[in-house]
Amino acid sequence: MIHGQKVVVVLPAYNAAATLEKTIAEIDRSIVDEIVLVDDASQDNTVEIARQLGIQHILVHEKNKGYGGNQKTCYQYALSLGADIVVMLHPDYQYTPKLLPAMAHLVASGIYPVVLGSRILGGGALKGGMPLYKYIANRFLTFLQNFFLGAKLSEYHTGYRAYSRAVLETLPWEHNSDDFVFDNEFLSQVIYAGFPIGEISCPTRYFPEASSINFRRSVKYGLGILRVTVEHLLAKWDLYVHPRYKIRKLQPVSA
Repeated sequence: MIHGQKVVVVLPAYNAAATLEKTIAEIDRSIVDEIVLVDDASQDNTVEIARQLGIQHILVHEKNKGYGGNQKTCYQYALSLGADIVVMLHPDYQYTPKLLPAMAHLVASGIYPVVLGSRILGGGALKGGMPLYKYIANRFLTFLQNFFLGAKLSEYHTGYRAYSRAVLETLPWEHNSDDFVFDNEFLSQVIYAGFPIGEISCPTRYFPEASSINFRRSVKYGLGILRVTVEHLLAKWDLYVHPRYKIRKLQPVSA
């Protein structure tokens, strides 16, 4: 716990057998109360290794539900465990678990209810192996969304995130996509609801075992970002409010 707040780390896993042990080894158990792994119908022995590593909570999807669908199970289960802070960490070792205490402390202190591990802050994305086309797309889409959504984030596309319980209970993320655009929809909801967002610099690590979507799916993701931006603006202007922007209860948050 941190300041009496329960910290739960969720691992949305798909074919993570080669990297799971390294990921778990670097999680600081002095502040983490529970680890939840949700296996999205992996085709390798991810679940077997998770059991060998003694992960407390292992959930298995019999059919693949997608990256967003996996997160929905992660957050539902973490809340059922009484989590006050939920950190989503990819088990493919692309994001270092060593930043987990810093991210969780920022949430626990009440400074930020949402914290992102940014691969762009620090300027090491390309040196860390991010493909050039992904870097260019990341910068362009981030500029576009900062302009239209009124935020000032260094990137919208990191998969390393920490959320307070209040955020997870307030936002209707169950209406989000089951695909990769889930993360962007979630950030759009966070901004729409007025929750402050903190960022810390996270080293970029691209290597063969790390998960990464191909060019075709990247294009689909990019088009999804444009859709999210339009839907956000329509909701902001009260022209059309998609169910994902019908906030359950607005929290008194400060800028």
